[in-house]
Amino acid sequence: MTDTIKTMSWPHGMPRHLNYPRVPVQAILKGSAERFGTKTAYIYHEAEYSFQDIYESALRFADSLSARGIGFGDVVAIHMLNCPQYVIAYYGILMTGATFTPVNPLIPVKDLEYQLNDSSAKAILTQDLFAASIQEVLPRTRLELVMMTSESECRPDGDLVDAQGYHPDWVSFKSLIDAGHPVERRDISRLDPVRTVAHLAYTGGTTGRSKGVIITHQNVISNVLQFACWQTGCLPRVVNGGLQLEPLPESQTGGRREYPVGIGEAAAINLTPWFHAMGTIGYLNNPVLAGTTSILHVRFDPGRYLEDAEHYRVTSIGGAPPVFVALMRHPDFHRRNLDSVRGLGSGAAPLPVEVIRQLEARFPNAIITEAYGLTEVTMGAVSNPGFRSGTRKPGTVGVPVFDTEVKIVAADGSSDVPLPSGEEGEVCIRGPQVMMGYLNQPEVTNSVLRDGWLYTGDIGVLDEDGYLSIVDRKKDLLIYKGYNVYPRELEEILFRHPAVANVAVVGRPVLEVGEIPKAFVVKKADAEVTEEELMDFVNTQVAPYKKVRMVEFLDEIPVSAAGKVLKRVLRERQQNDR
Repeated sequence: MTDTIKTMSWPHGMPRHLNYPRVPVQAILKGSAERFGTKTAYIYHEAEYSFQDIYESALRFADSLSARGIGFGDVVAIHMLNCPQYVIAYYGILMTGATFTPVNPLIPVKDLEYQLNDSSAKAILTQDLFAASIQEVLPRTRLELVMMTSESECRPDGDLVDAQGYHPDWVSFKSLIDAGHPVERRDISRLDPVRTVAHLAYTGGTTGRSKGVIITHQNVISNVLQFACWQTGCLPRVVNGGLQLEPLPESQTGGRREYPVGIGEAAAINLTPWFHAMGTIGYLNNPVLAGTTSILHVRFDPGRYLEDAEHYRVTSIGGAPPVFVALMRHPDFHRRNLDSVRGLGSGAAPLPVEVIRQLEARFPNAIITEAYGLTEVTMGAVSNPGFRSGTRKPGTVGVPVFDTEVKIVAADGSSDVPLPSGEEGEVCIRGPQVMMGYLNQPEVTNSVLRDGWLYTGDIGVLDEDGYLSIVDRKKDLLIYKGYNVYPRELEEILFRHPAVANVAVVGRPVLEVGEIPKAFVVKKADAEVTEEELMDFVNTQVAPYKKVRMVEFLDEIPVSAAGKVLKRVLRERQQNDR
């Protein structure tokens, strides 16, 4: 890293390399329970749960799981929406030495069956809302234990769900917590963080069948610390077996208050699903380690989000780009008192520059950061600086975080030699957060992991200061008469039109030319604009081969649970229209 990059983007006083303690993931919760105790960790339907509450419940759950034969080498699935039980179960599973695999509860039954069988899941925790799916696939899986929870089990004095009403062998989640003892397992000391698998996280499957990404405890600890230390200016420490963050002494920082919110001071609304990598790392483990109070929203209601943001005096707003677009479209966006907000963070997909400009105008005292990652790097690898004096470049996702390297190589695979700054190519990443590989898919693993480098399939460019811009997904690139056209460039232009609220561009196959760029557009409320006007707006600003040739208006752009635009769905829509 050059001195220029350090000056522009590196946290003042922070080392280039971190010391990653060899502790299991559950050390995060243990450390925070000891440090923050009765401080509120979660607010769910106005009920509050302290860090100590979550820790003790996780210990009890782990004890009951162990009594039922769950431990090292086993895989336990969580098939739920976000709720306090999810956090308890997540850490409880890891406390037994078992592996956690998150399952999107809204996926089709055939995909649910595939993931449970591919992962060899031995047990699963589900909600009554999704029990019918488990009932349907159960005879065709290897599941030996099915646990169920419900809204009634959220409170300590709540009623047990009638799990046996769904199946005589099923068991209530809360009954397992009530029966367990809040003690650590003695044999957990033999857990090797470097080799023991913590997560079996399945890719989103937006371009094909999901793949099981093998993530170790050390991968998780590394990635959590890379981003937690980057965002807080702290260094890790281990106290009585628990992981904690320690702020740098003022002698190293020069007395600066570089970080807008201190350890244990943050409050944020969380609606990022924990079954997604960004959710598990960035919105579950990271807030627990930092002592953040998380207000849980299961579904995204922009009006309620803004109401709670004002009521709970949230210090940050985070999520995928569609979250920010929806909030800005809501009439309460400028009515609510949001002066407590000190940071805004976006991930999962590039945030359009025009959206960044509008957020800067609304939150002049907040730091707006973008980050970049994917499931195969546990969560993230690159981030814009989250400290006041750092240089943030709109349109980029920042620089590599601690102990992470990024290089750009020829997108056609013709060479592994890094390209010069300013040239577009495939983004490759190397660091302690890179996965072990894909489960049961050695050939695919070998195709993306080479000499320690992960070949991401994303097209990007590094500028002269080391800042990364994501141009597009390699698979989203379309070819018009032999020319490469990147949809994101066209989307950025369309976002600047005053009538456009949201947009996605995909290629429409045309025999004579290959593919033509087609834009799917969501108009702002009461906005009037025609397809021709939007095409003219774009096409006067781009080369002839990049021109948008078709526009279709939609009420909403389809997105995944993690907030990524489902361009596969838009392509299928085109096929059905022909």
